[in-house]
Amino acid sequence: MVRISPLPEVLGTRPFTIYESRELGVPRKRLRAKDIDDGGRLIYLPRGADVELIERARVLTAATPGAWISHETAAILTGLGLPPWMGNNDALHLSKPHELPRVRRAGVTGHRVRVFPGEVMDHQGIPVSVRPRTWLDLAKSMPLPYVIAMGDQLIRRPRPDLELRTEPYAYSSGLRLLIRQHPNLQGVEKARLALDEMRIGADSYPETFLRLAMRDEGLPEPELQLRLDPEDPWSPTADLGYRRFRIAIQYDGAHHLSREQQTRDNRRDEAFLSAGWSYFKVNADDMAEGFAGVISRIRSAKLRTN
Repeated sequence: MVRISPLPEVLGTRPFTIYESRELGVPRKRLRAKDIDDGGRLIYLPRGADVELIERARVLTAATPGAWISHETAAILTGLGLPPWMGNNDALHLSKPHELPRVRRAGVTGHRVRVFPGEVMDHQGIPVSVRPRTWLDLAKSMPLPYVIAMGDQLIRRPRPDLELRTEPYAYSSGLRLLIRQHPNLQGVEKARLALDEMRIGADSYPETFLRLAMRDEGLPEPELQLRLDPEDPWSPTADLGYRRFRIAIQYDGAHHLSREQQTRDNRRDEAFLSAGWSYFKVNADDMAEGFAGVISRIRSAKLRTN
């Protein structure tokens, strides 16, 4: 009985390229053993391994010179978020410069694109489209409100204590330049329209959708990150609202379920109510009905203060 030598530990639980196996001295015939599956050109993986998306991305880019992760896959890896109907299949999106042939491989959606310096970054050792370029690439595939909402996430001011960064992912001026550099890209006109509707201050997609719904129903443009006392940087803040009408609105997403966050929320709620504001808490149920009910209540509160 032929004894099969174990793989190097670093290769035993993830996909790898033939180049990696050669560097580690793995004989070619070892790659034909029954405990290894052929993952396609130049790629192998231990049989039965549960391969995460980031490891698939890592090995595919290593086996495809000149390519980088883009489109839906880039949005997932970089935390941009996607509409619920996108990003659910197993195909990875790989882009190459326009002058190179398109990637043709099972399990890969290949793209040939024009790319400028600075549009691809290193993300955990993997070449990935920068977030603004991902936004532009996906504009053709998303409805306008989602393009606006993703754009809001690019330009919002981060919370340094939570996100370990101090600068937004993009500025409006940079996005305008990006659009001008790609005049023939599908979706560029939609991105241009979205840019005019984007606002700094929305911390989540639902906050953007709520703002847009309020606008579509004829309400005035709300102030975002509305501070109870604008002179006090530690004053409680609501997601959006109208200072003139003393109306504050808060969208409670999933992260508001933690005990610590609920304590902070309760203090904020009490502060606005004690100051005599009309205060509205909105959640996923409101979003599911297009925010119709809460917008009606906001309109009634506004009329009472006119």
